[in-house]
Amino acid sequence: MTDPNDTRDTGPRIGSPLWTYLTVVIAFGFTALVATFVGFGTVDFGRLADQPLLWVLGVLIILGELRPVMVSSSAVVGGTYPSTMFTFAALLHYGPSVAVALQAVAVAVNGMVTRKSWHRVLFNIAQATLACAIAAVMLSAFGIRPTPSEPWTPGGADLLAIALAGVAYFAIRATLVCAACAIHERRPVLRVIAATIPHQSLVYAGLLGLAPLIVVVMVQSPSLVPLFVAPLAAVYFTAMLSVRREDQALHDGLTGLPNRKRLMERTEEALTEARADERVGLFLLDLDRFKEVNDTLGHPVGDRLLQIVSHRLTHSVRPGDMVARLGGDEFAVLLPSIRDITAAREVAARLRVALTQPVRLEGMTFDVDASVGIALYPDHAPDFELLLQRADVAMYLAKESRSGVEEYLPAKDRNSPDRLNLLGDLRRAVDNNELCLHYQPKMDLVGGQVRGMEALLRWNHPVRGPIAPAEFIPLAEQSYLMRQLTEFVIDAVLEQTARWWHTGLRTQVSINVTARDLLDSAMPDQLQAGLKAHRLPAKAIQLEVTERILMTDQAYTADTIRSIARTGIALSLDDFGTGYSSLVRLQRLSVAEVKIDASFIRRIQVSPDDERIVRSIVDLVRSLGLRSVAEGVESDETARFLAAMGCDMGQGWLFGEAMPAAEATDWLRRHLDDGTLMPQGPPTLTPTPSPLPRPTPHLDTRTA
Repeated sequence: MTDPNDTRDTGPRIGSPLWTYLTVVIAFGFTALVATFVGFGTVDFGRLADQPLLWVLGVLIILGELRPVMVSSSAVVGGTYPSTMFTFAALLHYGPSVAVALQAVAVAVNGMVTRKSWHRVLFNIAQATLACAIAAVMLSAFGIRPTPSEPWTPGGADLLAIALAGVAYFAIRATLVCAACAIHERRPVLRVIAATIPHQSLVYAGLLGLAPLIVVVMVQSPSLVPLFVAPLAAVYFTAMLSVRREDQALHDGLTGLPNRKRLMERTEEALTEARADERVGLFLLDLDRFKEVNDTLGHPVGDRLLQIVSHRLTHSVRPGDMVARLGGDEFAVLLPSIRDITAAREVAARLRVALTQPVRLEGMTFDVDASVGIALYPDHAPDFELLLQRADVAMYLAKESRSGVEEYLPAKDRNSPDRLNLLGDLRRAVDNNELCLHYQPKMDLVGGQVRGMEALLRWNHPVRGPIAPAEFIPLAEQSYLMRQLTEFVIDAVLEQTARWWHTGLRTQVSINVTARDLLDSAMPDQLQAGLKAHRLPAKAIQLEVTERILMTDQAYTADTIRSIARTGIALSLDDFGTGYSSLVRLQRLSVAEVKIDASFIRRIQVSPDDERIVRSIVDLVRSLGLRSVAEGVESDETARFLAAMGCDMGQGWLFGEAMPAAEATDWLRRHLDDGTLMPQGPPTLTPTPSPLPRPTPHLDTRTA
């Protein structure tokens, strides 16, 4: 593994296309350097050393070569060194020999300070030399041949010659550097030039345009030359602040990796540049046991682990590939050029090998593993959004099957074209605030008091009208949108719950979560942070999970459930009714209540089998010290029937339909304190003899 603290540039691999290109440019550059000294006469450096002006110019060139002026955070665009201005001034006044000599010294100093490889240092000297030589040839075409013994001072009539020399200087340097970047990142040269020239041309125009003024000032009043540093510093710091803002918008603050926005931009570029015989690969990668680190060693150590993971990933991909962090412990890897799925699997395997090397933090050594989903363009998707969605489906399958790496397979994706269109609409719905929450009450079946509200997600499609949650929730669960959707629901519920609690309407609100949510190790942290931000105790909310999810043997799901339970947030088992054997396992999980599926409740008075099932569930739930909740209660008779059985709570149209927040608030004000919605009169079923005491729900009163 590469040392994370080792910032040395080892240079290109010998024999690689980049190594060959750099070697050729170096050969031409140093040939031009020799020709420059021969063609423009021998420089008497001893006599020049006695000129203070040359020393000032040399110092400014060296200082200007240390830090570039960045006009974009893109690695392709790069930066422009302020030394360009002073080097071009030296070229105009003293000729190419002095300019090349001073620039070579500055580049060498930069190489030592930044620990560049010798190949890159020599290349930078060579491309600067070639640029100076071509600019000198352009000047000589106008009869301008400055030398150290016969310096030249530009005048008003020389603007065309200076402009053409500046254009030639910029064109040579930009072209040579762009070609190196294109070879290094395996991108078309013209694409790199198109991405670079518009940004750098403006900076070069400003720097080269000031060079003649420096020469004039040098001749008239040399002591004023350092004053050019002031406007240069202003430009530098202004550009730096601009780039910093751009960098913050496009990069993750913790790891420094590109974020989703930058990943989307780069992927779209790669799709545009893709050749017919190659593929574009997008990986989605999720750490499997990251939550254990956070729980055991704390968030600072977890953050350090994410930084180590990002370092390992970036050092395990090829030049030109991009590693991005999408949030939490989820990363994406873009391969702008990949041969086929076999090659993509090899890269994914290499990434997993790099990650599984033992990590030592805080005196502890542990292993980190990851699940990787692969999607290829054009095999699996035609654009970024679908690529990401299908890589997400593949990653989810890899996590479920514990295979480590899975490619996208249409046979394993339940998304039809119509459902994919719906997914796109859902993504826009989240952004356009088309989603909202309704709230349905849960009532005590004996006393009639309000015991809680369940938050239910609603989507009113602008064209199709209301869309049932059963239609879009499973679709979102298979996509990257599920995390965003869950975050929206949690934030909205906590905000509404806080309004109720801080105005005296203190009722517990239930949030439905899916299997995909329980695979997100960051959810417990989001819940805790939200409770703290809204000044709510843990008992203010409850999470509802389906029996299928809670009874699974997946270690990842169980770990998240335990983490949520440790926060003091109660858990409810929704849609229960598959059998007694599952109830035994409730003793090992922190479940506060069990909700009996509405399909049993609706037939309870007409089906003896359903009655026996419900009665048995109620008795067993009570014997475990848990609450029972009957869903789908729609009549007085059913409510009395359930109360006689000993069922604790009911939920259904009898008590109230799901209501918007404002309507639910009015409903709570009417019924929370002393109202009763329960039917009065004797129950129609004799209670079971010697019932067990009604369980008191165990809710942690600690604030998060």
